[in-house]
Amino acid sequence: MADKIECIVIGAGVVGLAVARALALAGREVLLLEAESHPGTITSSRNSGVIHAGLYYAPGTLKARFCVAGNRAMYAYCEARGVEHHNCGKLIIANGDQEEQVLHHLLERARANGVDGVRLISGTEAHALEPEVLCTAALHCPTSGIVDQHPYMLALQGDMENAGGTLVCDCRVETLSRSNGGFLVKTGGQGATEIEARFVVNSAGLDAVDLLNRIEGYPAARIPKFHLARGNYFKVATRSPFKHLIYPVPHAAGLGIHATLDLGKRVRFGPDVEWIDKIDYSVNASRAPQFYEAIRHYWPRLPEGALIPDYTGIRPKLHGPGEPQPDFRIESAADHGLPGLVNLLGIESPGLTSSLAIGDYVATFA
Repeated sequence: MADKIECIVIGAGVVGLAVARALALAGREVLLLEAESHPGTITSSRNSGVIHAGLYYAPGTLKARFCVAGNRAMYAYCEARGVEHHNCGKLIIANGDQEEQVLHHLLERARANGVDGVRLISGTEAHALEPEVLCTAALHCPTSGIVDQHPYMLALQGDMENAGGTLVCDCRVETLSRSNGGFLVKTGGQGATEIEARFVVNSAGLDAVDLLNRIEGYPAARIPKFHLARGNYFKVATRSPFKHLIYPVPHAAGLGIHATLDLGKRVRFGPDVEWIDKIDYSVNASRAPQFYEAIRHYWPRLPEGALIPDYTGIRPKLHGPGEPQPDFRIESAADHGLPGLVNLLGIESPGLTSSLAIGDYVATFA
């Protein structure tokens, strides 16, 4: 006979941890299942660690809503839990009239989304803030920052467990089938088991779309085409020449090759967008020339030979090359017709920033 539990969350990345935490704090009985040997080792640990402000996303979208709310929640949470972070701010830089028009568009979005403090500054003002940066104008966004993802995830895990939730690693979910008004969740591996749950959240990240194929009764026509986009990162061996995050104006596939800081005040550049057919975390060093060209657009003093391959992340995208970026896809029974199931699909950037807000939202369905 299968064990029974009220709620199962599949995937212990940063969003899955936040969802499980929110459910546990709401008094739900929660089991968090992770296929890897440790939580947060895939997408959640392979990103820039940026706390986004919420100015890139169309007003009214889930990305805009959760990013702005999540930004405020994350700063408060990190202060309360002693999670290391730095509210360093961001400059989005433009060179020339065409790119400056993009800044005006982003400023309008920032205001529509309720992002605090964003202002358009001249190239002279930007140079005063960042003497190494070349630009004709910039947006100064004071609510952007960086966070140490690993202590943040440990804090989320601690909250969940203190509220009675349980994390089980090395536990891959194989199938979900309907059972007693909920789901029978079958797991694989050495600890293969069957668990009945009233409420299930699919937060499986890179595996979330494929898992839809293994959910009994899920409409096949709703399964989206899934795309993998690798983001390569390069670093330099010197101390950062910047005090802020430095971003070019965004383009169709992403936010451009930007300069981010770590909490040791070192700089890294990336990610780019490299469409791939299978998961491969090796850095594509042959893309270095593209990095030099993009970075010198705003940091012309980047020395030749300074870039060192660092790491990569792979983003779970619901769109392919040349297609517009979709919103987060968070679907419930109203969308797919299966009571007790919430799917989190295409949760890429700004997923880290949005995590607490997404967690609180998903908990309302339970």
